[in-house]
Amino acid sequence: MKKIVLTGGGTAGHVTPNIALLPRLKELGYEVYYFGSYDGIEKKLIEDFELPYYGISTGKFRRYFDPKNFTDPFRVVKGFSEARNYLKELKPDVVFSKGGFVSVPVVRAAASLDIPCIIHESDITPGLANKLCIPVADKVCCNFPETYRKLPPKKAVLTGSPIREELADGNAEAGRKLCGFNRNKPVIMVIGGSLGSLNVNRFVRAALSLLLEDFQVVHLCGKDKVDNLLLSQPGYKQFEYLKSELKDIFAMADIVVSRAGANAICELLALKKPNILIPLSSSASRGDQLLNAKSFESQGFSIVIDEDDLSENLLAEKIHELYFTKQTYIDAMGKSRQSGAIKTIIDLIENEVEAAAQKKE
Repeated sequence: MKKIVLTGGGTAGHVTPNIALLPRLKELGYEVYYFGSYDGIEKKLIEDFELPYYGISTGKFRRYFDPKNFTDPFRVVKGFSEARNYLKELKPDVVFSKGGFVSVPVVRAAASLDIPCIIHESDITPGLANKLCIPVADKVCCNFPETYRKLPPKKAVLTGSPIREELADGNAEAGRKLCGFNRNKPVIMVIGGSLGSLNVNRFVRAALSLLLEDFQVVHLCGKDKVDNLLLSQPGYKQFEYLKSELKDIFAMADIVVSRAGANAICELLALKKPNILIPLSSSASRGDQLLNAKSFESQGFSIVIDEDDLSENLLAEKIHELYFTKQTYIDAMGKSRQSGAIKTIIDLIENEVEAAAQKKE
């Protein structure tokens, strides 16, 4: 039986694309193992899938001064040793990494054992962890044409990001029933990431009087961010977050207002949902969301509003503009090469496994 090690962690965005690959990997008969940190978010997310989980030591690579900079390198070396021992025991055919600091010792250990490694970079500019892995990776998958052009030509593959296939199987009527919405008005879906966004939430709520005359609004506002004063507002439904019902909300939504995290916008692209992106400002991040949003805007997939320019009037104006021109964005997304990521990545995995098998013969 073929064996694969998946790795990635630190945030949900470094785990959910791996999860999206699981159904197809299992269909193809792979034994799947997961390497993550001892107690990171990846361990909790993977528990639901009953995969053998191997925890290793990991440390963060920082560009700024921190006392942990003196101790974390030793944790990484320990993680490399642990990962190498586990890999020698399991003898996987291939490693697929979604990034995050835990992936560095795993990918480096696999390369030292001549195990093929495929890594995936979500953002336009590779994070430091992936920069350390690219030299030893066999293939580097990416989401954006801008990234593809900057990667080693023989390694780069423009794949897009794998998203959970069940997101495409939603039922709009079930979404309307869940929200108490009717079919008479179109629906805006607002999503600010897994923790929500205080700024996006504030301006969406401030704009409700300008929106609810023409739209219904379903708002995934994040943990502990429900506004109790608006619970009975007709045409406006709030959720902290959704799991299985999320697919039905996507199916119901005519347009989406979102942050610009790489996985989130790749879901919008795969589902061909016209969208407004409000990226995190550079003062609140390393600027990757700004670059992600700029790329999607330049490809005709999105309207972008800078957070510093955000107001309820501008938000309402852009939502109306998007709705009345939504087919233009749907058509542009339909021509994208960044969809079908699961098939593309699985094909890369199969090719690496086959090539490795031929070397052994």
